[in-house]
Parts: sequence; C-alpha cells; structure tokens
Amino acid sequence: MALLTIRQMGDEILTKKCKPVKAINKRILQLADDMFETMYDAAGVGLAAPQVGVLKRMVVIDVTPDPEEGEELKEEDMLRFCMINPEIISADGEQTDYEGCLSYAGMSGIVTRPDHVVVRFTDLDGDECELEGTGLLARAICHELDHLEGKMYVEKVEGKVITNEELAEIRRKEREAAAQGGNAENGEGKAD
Repeated sequence: MALLTIRQMGDEILTKKCKPVKAINKRILQLADDMFETMYDAAGVGLAAPQVGVLKRMVVIDVTPDPEEGEELKEEDMLRFCMINPEIISADGEQTDYEGCLSYAGMSGIVTRPDHVVVRFTDLDGDECELEGTGLLARAICHELDHLEGKMYVEKVEGKVITNEELAEIRRKEREAAAQGGNAENGEGKAD
C-alpha cells in the first residue's frame, strides 16, 4: 500500500466529471487499498478517486463508530465500503451540519444534505450492491459522489467557510450550553 497525494481545491482535476470503472483488476484493487490508507492517514471518513488524481467513478468510505472502551468491534458494526460506479437511487429527509473535505484541508462549512440515501454500486468482488445510509453515512455518500461529478462541498456551503479551530470552539460552546441545559445546535460529522 502507498500514501497518495490528496489534490487540493484549485486543482483542475477536482472540477472534472469521472468516467466509469470498466473492470475490477489489480490496478483498481491497489487503488482501493491506497485510497483507504491515504484516507486513514489524513483522518478522513471518505475519499473519492479524483481527490488522488484518478478520474474514475470510485470512492472509499469508513464511518465505523469507535467501539466502547473494552468492547471489541464486531464485523456487522463495520461501516467500511469501496464503491465502484456508485449511483444514488433515492434520497429523502434533510440534515444540516458542518462538513469538511480532505481537498480543502482545515476548513469546514454548513451544508444541508439528505438524511437518508440508497446507493447502488459494484463492490471490489464485482458484486452489485445496494446500501441504505442515514446520518453521517448518508452525508459521506453524498459528499463523495459529488466529487465524481466535479463538485466540492464549498459550492453548497450555507454562510461562510470557517477553520477547523473555529469549529472546535463552536462545538466546545455547544457542549457547555448543553451541559448547562441549553440547546446545542447541529450534530457531528465530517464527510472527508
């Protein structure tokens, strides 16, 4: 496995529409491994092929929750996917939260996304799959599939983009308000 360079906003490749993957071969399997390694190294939850300079319709996502202290993570709790030629076939509901992107490192903005999606894709074994996602998984799917269309989350930001340090301060104040009986706004989530 190898760490890949994550392209940053302003790189023309991030504005291009991706082509379908025609065959799952050694190159695609290696790309999937490298994308997962790169995503984990960058502390993201999703990464699309164009973010590493490959104009193919392929994304990796891992929104597996951290196990409780002392508990072992069960396979059925794993939310780790490589999606080849993914397509959202239905979406409904709404969630609004801060979102970030590995291609715009250190920044976040408020984005409204569907709260529930169904995506159809091919997995690394060549099997056709359908996956239903809500919450952070739905957000990550929508965010990563936008990359395949040459779009970035900043095009959907409501208000201004802020630094992750500013977001951390907002979250701290929300936790304090909640602890004091106030209402904290928004949930948690970072698509990639």
